[in-house]
Amino acid sequence: MKVIKIFFIVGCLGTAILLSGAIAIASFRKTAVGNNDKGFALIELFTSEGCSSCPPADELVARIQREETGQPVYILAFHVDYWNRLGWKDVYSNADYSKRQNQYASWLNLRSVYTPQIVVNGQQEFVGSEETTLRNAIKSSLRKISAAKLILDQVDTSGRQFRLHYQANGADGHTDLLLALVQHSAQTRVKSGENGGHLLSHIQIVRQLKQIPLNGKNSGTASLDIPQHTDAAKYGLIAFLQHDTDGEIIAATRYK
Repeated sequence: MKVIKIFFIVGCLGTAILLSGAIAIASFRKTAVGNNDKGFALIELFTSEGCSSCPPADELVARIQREETGQPVYILAFHVDYWNRLGWKDVYSNADYSKRQNQYASWLNLRSVYTPQIVVNGQQEFVGSEETTLRNAIKSSLRKISAAKLILDQVDTSGRQFRLHYQANGADGHTDLLLALVQHSAQTRVKSGENGGHLLSHIQIVRQLKQIPLNGKNSGTASLDIPQHTDAAKYGLIAFLQHDTDGEIIAATRYK
């Protein structure tokens, strides 16, 4: 199947669907340090269970994650919702993630959006299954010196939240802090649509995304809800700094 391009109106960010299940809450106090002036690669994959071109991209980022363990390579899988009307509703999809993808269309002067699409550090986009392009983008990003640094400390998950203090060095008045709650992995048996009959595997699924305008302030506190009745160990936190004028991501870090 060919990559399908679909255009949508740009909108604001929001909160995704929550999971249900048994809850196991753990408490942590740990420091997650940002790039420390080293390069990093934040990979945003826009994907859908309803798109037959997407599984190869999902598999590619899973390989990258295994190979880049311990490196400042951060993966976020955003499941868009515009495929839902075409035969299969992706349980991980959210209209706000489609709107984020359209924001990139505006920032990067694209005429349309499509799946699978990858955006690296908010500045480079390409078809999500293009392995050589992705690997080259990661190598190039890791070689760059970062102008900013993001530090998370006092991270605590004891109250059904990731509660944290952040320090954003090198951020200006047009920078936002974004916090992404990610589900580490999942599998879905798709029953209809283009992937009907297939078992799909996913990693780093974004379940919530919170945007905090810094307004020139380089430190503060924030929180992100952990879904109730779920195991907190299934989730992680990726935080990054992004310019609201052009989408450039200038720092990123994770907490697991």
